Parts: sequence; structure tokens; C-alpha cells
Amino acid sequence: MLFADLNLSEPILRAVIAEGYKIATPIQAQAIPHILAGRDVMGCAQTGTGKTAAFALPILNAIVQKKQTAQSGRPLVLVLCPTRELASQIDEGFRAYGANVRARTTVIFGGVGQRPQADAVRRGVEICIATPGRLLDLMNQRLIDLRDVHTLVLDEADRMLDMGFIVDIRRITQTLKKDRQTLMFSATMPREIRELAKNLLRDPVSVQVASVSSTADNIDQSVYFVDKKNKAQLLAHLYHELPMARSIVFTRTKHGADKVVAALYKRGIRAEAIHGNKSQNARQRALSNFKTMKTPILVATDIASRGIDVDGITHVVNYDLTHEPETYVHRIGRTARAGASGNAVSFCDHDERQNLRQIERLIKRSLTVREDQPAYDAASPALKGLVGDTGRPSSDDRESSSHRKHNEPRRHESHRSDSHAPRHDRHTGGKPSRGGASGGGSSNGGSSHGGSSFGGSSYGGSKGGAVKSAKPKHFSAG
Repeated sequence: MLFADLNLSEPILRAVIAEGYKIATPIQAQAIPHILAGRDVMGCAQTGTGKTAAFALPILNAIVQKKQTAQSGRPLVLVLCPTRELASQIDEGFRAYGANVRARTTVIFGGVGQRPQADAVRRGVEICIATPGRLLDLMNQRLIDLRDVHTLVLDEADRMLDMGFIVDIRRITQTLKKDRQTLMFSATMPREIRELAKNLLRDPVSVQVASVSSTADNIDQSVYFVDKKNKAQLLAHLYHELPMARSIVFTRTKHGADKVVAALYKRGIRAEAIHGNKSQNARQRALSNFKTMKTPILVATDIASRGIDVDGITHVVNYDLTHEPETYVHRIGRTARAGASGNAVSFCDHDERQNLRQIERLIKRSLTVREDQPAYDAASPALKGLVGDTGRPSSDDRESSSHRKHNEPRRHESHRSDSHAPRHDRHTGGKPSRGGASGGGSSNGGSSHGGSSFGGSSYGGSKGGAVKSAKPKHFSAG
């Protein structure tokens, strides 16, 4: 569907076209008409499909048509999200697509002094994008009043649930007017999120363009069986051999991310980590270096990665194989965006074999086993296959590698059983400080977007997570 057919106002449509987009993605084509009609919406789509623009465009459209202006300290639109990176990404989207209208925005998240944020709110902003923790801090100090909020957006609701923000969300929503419009968007929709939606949304329209278990067809998914101690050497080997021009490496913990960076540096490969223990400036610098290709590898935890939207990611590496199958789907969605092809590589050690089984059950396919591994420094060889519950290799694994051609992939069939390992409810990675890190104040400029500043530090990146594709162009933000 063309954006021209979505009944968006002329200033909004002009901004979209100026960004080089004409065709809406499926989530945008389905959600925007319902939001323009005032309906509550519960949207589920894979990352990179344009969730941010799906709510940003109709919200800006309403502000234009109703000529709405916020009073001091009383925003009209509230967007809640889990991390500082995602808040910044959403803010960039609103500023880009609201370039031709007077819609002031600001971001509110923790980690630095609150004064610039409080000053921005006091000057007046129509749109407030916040993480729950810092927002509650300002509310408790009576520096922000949410009684005028007519539109609430919960973005990446599943991750906010994982991070323990559910109580904060309920406290915040209790202060809002009952007749507000509520929009909930997420990459996954587990049962807990649907329960939350029942309490917050009124007769919502459900929009889902891809199931939780689906992965893009244009992603080549493979797995290496490798001892944990050899993973860093394998990663360095693949970086040179594939090559991995621009790659995100996912680790389970913050400490693990730092260890991977250190191991790569020892091998002459530049990499940077992004996680909750990093300062706001360090995280933004790492993102900027990654986006400008100064750093070819970004090592991230799952929580910190929310909001990272970078064009042209060639490889996603599951350095630690997650125990949450849905998280695997979200991870590899960072590559192969807007119709491009991509690669998802997983490292599986003996202790992660059950995680692999669960992932393959969810996505209903077996990952291709790769055996093009280096000669490891350690005496112990890489695992050649998935070890059974008895601790002995399966018959396929005992097959001599001499019977296979070098580098020839074979299809892997995981051992299946009726019993499933218990699923953990919480992500095992380290939790960032509550509400993320620093925020910036809004510009109180006139006819344009009135965007936010970030305490003097630059934030490079695509606008609103927009991913530009080859013709025909699809609008893919966030």
C-alpha cells in the first residue's frame, strides 16, 4: 500500500517522501488506519518491520489535524519503552517524520542529571518518550503531569515485562485518563503481555504480520558445535574467513560481552560492547562507531540491543545460545532487513544443546551444521555434533569427518524428546540500571520538529530506525 493512500496529512506525507519512502510495510498498512480512527491497537511484528513509524505517523497526524499544543509540564502523548537506545531511536523517528509540523519531543531516561529533562518538560512538549524508572522519578517530584495524555504507546512491551517494569507501568497508567487511546507494539506477544493488554486496552484491534516463531526466509541460519573455551577463537576465525563486515554478537551477560571484546582485541580485531554497565556516552559512541563502520563488531546483551537499528548488518552471531527461543528470533531479525539477505550464526557448546532443541522446535526447522573450524589452540577439539543426554555422541557425530567434504554443510536434526527443559521467565543477562541512562531536553524551536538534545553528546544513526531498501522502497522504521 502507498503512503499516499493512508489518509495522512500533507506535511506528514511530505516528510515521509523526503526520507525516500513510498510504500508502507505490512504492519504500517494494517495499523495506521485503525490508529487514525482512534482505535486501541495491539501490534505484533518482527523487528525491522516498521513498528515505530506505525504509531509515530498517525500520532503526528492527529497533532497536526487537531492543532494540539501542550501546556507546561503536561505532555499529550506518552511513549514508554525499555531502554535508552530505543527511546533515542523513537525520538529520532518522531523528529524526522514531524519535520514539517510543530510537534515538540523530548526523551526521559536515567543515568545522568535530570535537570535538562525537567527543563524540557517545563517548557512544554507534545510528545514524551520515556523509560518507566526515570519517568516515575519526575512524577514523584511533581515535575511532570500526565493528566493530559490522550495517547499512550507501549513499545517493546515484552522486554519491559522481562526487565521488571510491570509494576512501574501500572503505577504510571493509573495516573492517565480513562478515555485515552492505547497502542501496544512488540516483537513477541507471550501470554503475560496479552494479559497486560486486557487490562490496559479497550476493545483493541489485533495486528500481526509475522508469528512469534517465524524467521525471515532470506536469513541463512547455521550452527557450530564448539567448546565454550574455543568460541572466541572461532569468532575471530569467522571474522576473517567469511568475512563479517558488520556484525552484532550476542552474549548472555554484560561480563561476557566485555570478555569477548577483550579476546577479539588480542587477535587484532576491533570490537566494542554495549550493555547496562556502560555509560550513556560510551554506549552512544559504540553505536556511532558501529554505524559508521569504524567498528566492525558490536557485542551486545539482549536488553541493551533493543533500539539498535542499523542498515547493512551482514551477520548476527549467537555467541551464547539463548534459553529463550523467542529471543533467538528477535536477535537474528537484526539482519536481512528490508528484503536484503543475511546470516545468523550460532555457537553451541555441550551445555547449550537443550537451548538449540527449543529454538528448532519454535522455528520448525533445523539449523545447518557447519564444520569449517580452525585448529584450536587448546588441546580439546571442537564438538562435532550435539551430544545426547547420555553424554555420548550420536551415531552421526561418530561419523569420521574424512567422509565429508571440507566446509560442506550438513543438515542437523536435533535429538527430539517429549520432555522439555523448564523455561526461565527472566532473561539471564545482567539488568541495566532502572530506566536506562541519560536523556536530553527538547528543543523549543518553532515550525520544525523541536527535537531533543543529549547533553552535548551526539547520537548517530538512522532516523527512527528507518531502513532504506532498493526500489520499490518500503518504509521500515524501528
